[in-house]
Amino acid sequence: MPRALIAGYGYLGEALADLLIDDSWGVEGWTRSPESARQLSHRECSIHAVDISKGEQVRAKQRDFDAVIHCASTRGGAVDSYRRVYLNGVRNLLDHLRGPRFIFVSSTSVYAQNTGEWVSEESPAEPIHETGKILRHSEDLVLANGGTAIRLGGLYGPGRSALMRKFFNGEARIDPENDRFMNQIHRDDAAAAIQFLLRRGESVPQIYNLVDNEPTLLSDCYRWLASRLNRPLPVSGKSTSKRKRGESNKRVSNAKVRSHGWVPQYPTFADGMEKSVLLTVGD
Repeated sequence: MPRALIAGYGYLGEALADLLIDDSWGVEGWTRSPESARQLSHRECSIHAVDISKGEQVRAKQRDFDAVIHCASTRGGAVDSYRRVYLNGVRNLLDHLRGPRFIFVSSTSVYAQNTGEWVSEESPAEPIHETGKILRHSEDLVLANGGTAIRLGGLYGPGRSALMRKFFNGEARIDPENDRFMNQIHRDDAAAAIQFLLRRGESVPQIYNLVDNEPTLLSDCYRWLASRLNRPLPVSGKSTSKRKRGESNKRVSNAKVRSHGWVPQYPTFADGMEKSVLLTVGD
């Protein structure tokens, strides 16, 4: 039985674990919080509280794994959190768990393009903000060690949608002068794509964009929600919320992973919201 470590056993990690267990993998999950580890102890895999930013904790949990997936999150943290979770976390996992297939879940925020152009894995990824630079540095470490870097779009799914939260709590704005493309992916599609890449068993460094098939303007996302939920459009005006993904505006292509045969279950934002997310909020 192949064994996988999911370092960052959270929203995405749980969904991935379910798929791998169905694929007859043995799965071990690491979460930073002992409380979270206790709450998740009923899962069909072993859960441990390990702070991957601390080398001594990773060293103490050394195991033989066939795959290590780093999908830990800062949950919107600042620069220090990025350095701790991503850069230090990647270094420690690579230093103490050498040999297995390594997948690092990064972000499409590493692309700083801002004129709505299409970007692929071959496009320049030269982030302006320090958080993006830390992600790129982490990617480079993974790639130098023969691993795979996944540039994940905005993640949403059951119980989680930043756009819908802003829509309901009044933070949403339609800003005609600064509209931008959203590059998103449903949680279940992201997990299935990682499973798909593990099944491929690639042995050379790779970068993959994981987004749905159709980048959507932010204003169109809000218009769809307003129409579907029979609610007023958000007010027009300049948004005052800070963008976690910087000031970029681009359309991210998923053509590379689709060329290998991966097909998203939710190819558009509307598909994912209609068939999954709205069902969970009792609309």
